[in-house]
This record gives sequence, structure tokens and C-alpha cells, in this order.
Amino acid sequence: MPPAGRPSSRREFLRVTAGAAGLAALAPLVAACTASGSDDLVPANDRVVHVANWPLYLDRERRPDGSFARPSLERFTEETGIGVNYREVIPDAEEFFRDIQGWLAAGEPTGWDVMVITNGLTLTKLIDLDYLEPLAFDRRPNFAQNASDLVTDPAYDPGNRYSMAWQSGITGIAYDRRQTRRPISRLADLFSADFEGRIGMFGDLVDLPNLAILAIGADPETSTPEDWKEASRLLRRQRDRGIVRAYYSQSYINALEKGDVAVSMAWSGDIFQAKASGASDLRFVVPDEGGLLWTDAMCIPKGAADPESALRFMDFVYRPDVAAMIAEWVNYVTPVPAAAEVIAGRAAAETDPDRRAALERVATSPLVFPTEDMAARVSSYRELRDDDELARWSELFGEFAAR
Repeated sequence: MPPAGRPSSRREFLRVTAGAAGLAALAPLVAACTASGSDDLVPANDRVVHVANWPLYLDRERRPDGSFARPSLERFTEETGIGVNYREVIPDAEEFFRDIQGWLAAGEPTGWDVMVITNGLTLTKLIDLDYLEPLAFDRRPNFAQNASDLVTDPAYDPGNRYSMAWQSGITGIAYDRRQTRRPISRLADLFSADFEGRIGMFGDLVDLPNLAILAIGADPETSTPEDWKEASRLLRRQRDRGIVRAYYSQSYINALEKGDVAVSMAWSGDIFQAKASGASDLRFVVPDEGGLLWTDAMCIPKGAADPESALRFMDFVYRPDVAAMIAEWVNYVTPVPAAAEVIAGRAAAETDPDRRAALERVATSPLVFPTEDMAARVSSYRELRDDDELARWSELFGEFAAR
């Protein structure tokens, strides 16, 4: 489980650290060459997979000597003989893409064999520009057997030709039941005068527009420019009537915990972690009108030094025992439902009551293992396929971006 003191919001941590660290600006080839002293390098004989991921997104435990280990990576190396150079170098998908685009455009290796990119504009761009290696279907037996229906054949990558989910999350509604004094179940509650000045919305060009499209009764994936106009008008009325307290980046979770807002757009994993950290009055719901499923997807960039080992690593994390190790620590939606049974078994065998309770919370949480009802009510995002669509979208929703 996460160590004591872990931030309650992984995405808030990313925003706090990204500007100061400038991680993605480091040339990946340099990172690969200087990894010998890192806790995140699991050495092997002569083959190493170089993996670029987001921070706080893989199991980690402290050794008796005070150093840290990555148990799932160590298991991979023990079983395959392939080392892993694992780097938390993605504070933002588009920023990371800009840093490697020159190498991709020139047909040169980026230094990475696996990179984890959120579905949306960046991943679509990578696919459309032919910057990703196609994934052999017959080399993914664990994926074929264990992948959730939520992450197979997604709209952004039909047939999973170029990507496999790492972890996912749901964008829905969180609320403080002490303030609302009633259950919240509908997107309409985000636009209700009942909570005037106490509503939190995301100030972005992805989640906010897509959720507003759901609120008007349209399907984001197949929405039209006319739907976008109506969704934009809905957001403008909400703002002009003083219903919104603020448009947040990731600090919405702090606003909820402090009581500054009663109801807010939210990410499922953040609320799981907040509740585990003591915010017991927070609730997360997939609204009746629907929520949004986002996925951070593993892919192999063109020019990868060892695509065969990369795909082997990607399929390895689809083993239920390995997926369970990751889910226990990360607490987002795992792409392997069978991991729940593994975690429940570990809980049953655990003698420490606190550890057992923590494992049981993960194994039974619908925020890690969504129920069938939740899964039936999540939608895909609108994929913007050309500059004209992007320009129109930005024109309609850019005024709500957080500043």
C-alpha cells in the first residue's frame, strides 16, 4: 500500500512537481545512460527495457536498509532476465511528446521502449503521425485473457493495435455529504442553484467540455459542433449565475477536503485516496447521465531499441498477480478485474489488521474495480481529429480554462 505521507492526489502531485523538476525536458537517452545509481533500475545481463511513466504510478516498498524497491519490476526481471530502467518522467502528456517529437519526426530512437500516454489529443496524434509501433496480437496472451472490457477495443485505438491500458480512471462527481445533506447522483446537481457558489469544475479543455456534453444528453464520442455549442452555453449560464466557486486544475480535492466546495467534478482515484487518508465524508458517483473513462495507455515509440522486450513487459503487467501488486499501491481502475480475487486472498492471509483492512478496501472498491452498473454508464471522450475541430472546440470552451 502507499507509504505514509503519500499525497492524497496523484495528479495534484504532478502539477506541483512538474514545473520545478522539468523532468520530461531531460533527454531520455541521458536518463537511460545515468540510471546505474537509481532505485528504479532493475539490472539484468544485457537486455533492458526503458519505461517512461507518470509519477506515483507503480508499486514501491522500502527495503530494510532504507532504499526502495519496485516489487513488480523485480519479479519481471527475475522471471525473464530482462532489466527495467523505469523513469517517472511524464508530468504532462503533451509536454513529454514535445520533448521527443524531434527524434520521432527524424526517425531516430527516443531512448524509450515503453511510454504511458493518456488517451486524447496526444495519443491520437502519435497514432495519426505513425509514431507508434503496431503491437503483435499473438504476443499478448495475458492481455487477451485478462483485460477488462473497459480497455479492449477502445474508440481511440480500435483493436488495441497500438496501445494497452496501464491504469484508468473515471471522471464523475464527488461531494461532501455533510454539506449537501442529500445524495448527489446527477450531473444536473453541478448546475443547480441549490449549491450556488459551492460547485467545483475542472478548468481544462478535455474533461470539462466532455462532461458538459454528457450533461446536455449527448454522447461525447459522437457529438457534433452543435452539441458543443449547447454544452458551452450551459457552462456559461452556470458561471454567470454564480454557481461555480472556481475552475480547478487538481486542487479541487483540497477544496473538497477543506469544505470550500460541496460538490465537484472529480477523478475516482483521487477520492479513493482521500477517503483512505481520512476524508470519510466524501463520496464519488458516476452520474445517472454518465461519466467519462480516461485511460493512461502503454505504447511503443517507433525506433524503440527492443520492441520485443517492451511488448513482453506490457503483457506481463496483465497477469492478475502482477496487476494486483500495482493496483494495491496505485488505487486507480486496474485493467485486470481478476486482480481483485488476488488482493482479497492476500487480505485473508494477512495477520496485521491494518494491512488486512487496507487490502480489503482495495479489493472491494468500485473505484478500483468498477461495478457493471458503473461500467455501463461511462463514455469515451470526443476524439478531435483535425485542426479545424480543435480550433472550434478551443473557441467554445477555452474561456473556462483555469488560469
